[in-house]
Order: sequence, then structure tokens, then C-alpha cells
Amino acid sequence: MNHEQEMLKKAQQVAELLGQEGRMLVTAESCTGGLIGATCTELSGSSAWFFGGLISYANEAKVKGLSVTETTLAKHGAVSEATVKEMCHGALQLGGDVAVAVSGVAGPGGGSPEKPVGCVYIGWQLLGNEAKVVRFQFSGSRKEIRQKAVLEALQGVIDCILMER
Repeated sequence: MNHEQEMLKKAQQVAELLGQEGRMLVTAESCTGGLIGATCTELSGSSAWFFGGLISYANEAKVKGLSVTETTLAKHGAVSEATVKEMCHGALQLGGDVAVAVSGVAGPGGGSPEKPVGCVYIGWQLLGNEAKVVRFQFSGSRKEIRQKAVLEALQGVIDCILMER
């Protein structure tokens, strides 16, 4: 099974769980550039469980669209646990009940010793709860890193919902 097929399979699992719960997913995407939302909306009927999202690629979009603070960006950078937590919170302000946020270095350039290419922070937050953020280190091409981030993001949505039950 290739990454695209895996992504659709995970999205289907997310759809089933959110449908059972009567919840909606909202996304805040940076390095994935809307790929989580695009994967979710490949499924017919996704408007029943997918609220929408914001592609906050530039820092200004994170600030204006998701209420990430300039202080957080200056202190921690866009690719950080603190920023992704604020992205989750900002996404839930847009709507939905379950947020997933992603920020990372997809490459092939832009990495640093502290945050090399493939470093991706993914966060999840259920409405009324605190955000949980995990740092991943993916390998591969830009496309592969983005696809791996989508797979982990969707799996995390599944895990959050199941852990709450």
C-alpha cells in the first residue's frame, strides 16, 4: 500500500470515529500545506465530520489566522511545540471539536542542527482539553515527509478520540 492509499485509509477511520462521536475535525497546517484537509475531503460526505482548516504557512498567517503570538514565534520559532499548541487552540476558535496542527521542516532546505529537515511537530486537541504535541523526525523526500506527517496527524486524531472513550 502506498502513502496515498494509507492516508485515505486513515482518513476513513477518522471519518468513522468522528461520525460516531458527532464531532468535527478542524486543521491548522503549515508544512503539510493543506494535505490533511485534502485527504479528508477526498472522502464523499466529509462535510459531516470535517469542519475545515487554515493553511498557515507564513508566520503572519499563524498570527492573524490562528492567534499564535509574536512572542511565541520569536522565542520558540514556527517549528516548535509552543507554536503548535497555539495553532491547535486557534484552530478550535475557528470551529470544530477536534483540532490537529502541523508545523515542520519538509525540506529539502531550511533545516538547522536543532531542527533538521524532517523535524515536524504535530499537535492534537479535543475541545475543552489541553493540546498534546509530539515531535517527529521523518526521512525521505519533501513529498514523503509531508505524507508521513499526514499519516501521523490522522493516527493521532484516532488515538485522541479512542483514549477519551
